[in-house]
Amino acid sequence: MAKENNNNNTGPKRPKFSSYWIYGVILAIIIGMQFFSGGSNWQTPPDTTPAKLQEYLKEGDVSKIVIITNTRQAKVFLTEEAKLKEIHKDAVDKSLFPSGDTPQYQLNYGDLQNFENDINTTIQQNHLSASVKYDTDSNILGELIFSILPFVLIIGIWIFLMRRMSGGGAGGAGGQIFNIGKSKARLFDEKTDMKVTFKDVAGLEGAKEEVQEIVEFLRNPEKYTSLGGKIPKGALLVGSPGTGKTLLAKAVAGEAQVPFFSLSGSDFVEMFVGVGASRVRDLFKQAKDKSPSIIFIDEIDAIGRARGKNNMTGSNDERENTLNQLLTEMDGFGTNTNVIVLAATNRADVLDKALMRAGRFDRQIFVDLPDVRERKEIFEVHLRPIKTAETLDVEFLAKQTPGFSGADIANVCNEAALIAARNDKKAVDKQDFLDAVDRIVGGLEKKNKIITPGEKKTIAYHEAGHATVSWLLEHAAPLVKVTIVPRGQSLGAAWYLPEERLIVRPEQMADEMCATLGGRAAEKVMFDTISTGALSDLEKVTKQARAMVTIYGLNDAIGNLTYYDSTGQSDFNLSKPYSEQTAQLIDKEISKLIEEQYQRAIELLKNNKDKLTELADRLLEKEVIFKDDLERIFGKRPFEGPFAEETEKSQEPEQEKEEKENLDQE
Repeated sequence: MAKENNNNNTGPKRPKFSSYWIYGVILAIIIGMQFFSGGSNWQTPPDTTPAKLQEYLKEGDVSKIVIITNTRQAKVFLTEEAKLKEIHKDAVDKSLFPSGDTPQYQLNYGDLQNFENDINTTIQQNHLSASVKYDTDSNILGELIFSILPFVLIIGIWIFLMRRMSGGGAGGAGGQIFNIGKSKARLFDEKTDMKVTFKDVAGLEGAKEEVQEIVEFLRNPEKYTSLGGKIPKGALLVGSPGTGKTLLAKAVAGEAQVPFFSLSGSDFVEMFVGVGASRVRDLFKQAKDKSPSIIFIDEIDAIGRARGKNNMTGSNDERENTLNQLLTEMDGFGTNTNVIVLAATNRADVLDKALMRAGRFDRQIFVDLPDVRERKEIFEVHLRPIKTAETLDVEFLAKQTPGFSGADIANVCNEAALIAARNDKKAVDKQDFLDAVDRIVGGLEKKNKIITPGEKKTIAYHEAGHATVSWLLEHAAPLVKVTIVPRGQSLGAAWYLPEERLIVRPEQMADEMCATLGGRAAEKVMFDTISTGALSDLEKVTKQARAMVTIYGLNDAIGNLTYYDSTGQSDFNLSKPYSEQTAQLIDKEISKLIEEQYQRAIELLKNNKDKLTELADRLLEKEVIFKDDLERIFGKRPFEGPFAEETEKSQEPEQEKEEKENLDQE
């Protein structure tokens, strides 16, 4: 029986009723009344002239003349005998529905008195039976329509705007004026929208475990609540840009199999007062209706900044009201424990303390930069869609990218594929990835930049000075490559592979500063003068020396003190946390540290001046030199690290130089 009913229902469907049908019927009635009403002028008779009218009168063809006084127009009606004449055939044929009330001609007259006199005179002289009547042209329906048309238009436009504002427009309910207090959160469908899973998130093992446990809370809450535990209210993902915070949230949306609401912190901010708090209430209402559910707020620092920090009273009241409502919804009376809030930010230091306390964001998940093992896993994920050479060593690439985030590694893979395609290669090989790293770190090569021979020589000795000092110091980063080809905003560059340290000792920082000052020291030793080319070097060592003195407490004169405030409170402090005498001492110690390392670099270069000259000449000749060139000149480093051999490139320097030249020519 069920099948029969279904078959009966599959017949031709009747068209759905639409309100536009009513509008169409009303319009058709108005047009019909206008066309077919007796007083209508929808049939326009042919025009004639007063002279021809006189001829028609004299012939006896006119039965009636109607003078319309308010339009200076006259309508001429012919007799039945005249309608049969050939001369009036066209006028009679134009009448679609001929009748006695239909004029055959019309004409415009000038002065009414003269027109009347001419007609009456002609009628009297010729003893005609034609009559003259007077009328006014009035169209009650037309006048009514024109009188109410402005009001109809205004009301129609008002209704149209109201329907648009109430959510009927293309902007959706969240963007309309009547729904401005509604949440802008996007609800993801785990079956169609989200395809990212935890398998797509490489590295981040600790953060992934924390997030996976949150997913398990929602899938199987009895496992935890049976022992008296409570499901956490929220988790805050904190980390540097590009480390994968949003990617983790996408994986949660793909794995949780519960309603997932996603929005940005800026979506709560609006020009109208009270909108932010209203959207927070609506967001949590929707989440509670669909509980268990997850809310993800990206860049929560847009609304979660510490309250009362702004000196301009009232300028941040709306943002503070939004934050207050968020605090209430997360942990207040009547909150629902089946709603978990995920948030992400790279500015955890500026968030309000009330937002960070236990009971709101119970867990703070730190998403750090990946180490060498995690970078290898990230490379493997991003290399899946890329056609790579069979000999590509992923572990080598991971060791060549210290300090790279997941987003940086994705950019390296994409850039390598573009470089390989530009060179018409069939697969992406190791050299393409190394070129991509150089492109991202240093910028695009500019071999066509105009540089004088004197400037080129200075640049060569500057870069050779960096390479020489770093080679001779134990704690300096091992050299990978030196070039005097302009790249980005720099005229020359030296690539190092720094050791990934968790703590740094003073002698290590001193060696790094000395190597950084090796470029300016080489200019002083070889030319007995210095140039402006060491700007970035001076900026780097100044920051490093200031950190040693004021942050890390590595200076004997200042002692074990730090003036660093990790809470960010110092951003709003108008006074220094130390006296003027201490400020002078800090400046003196910073200058002393830098000058000591500068003199140390000068002494090293003076003792190895011949090798410095040989290295600079080789750099001028080849423009790009590698670790092998330094080994031929200086010999093996006695204090090489465990990964020194892995920094060497797989191809000969000359071969790589030729490939780079071909790339730039293209």
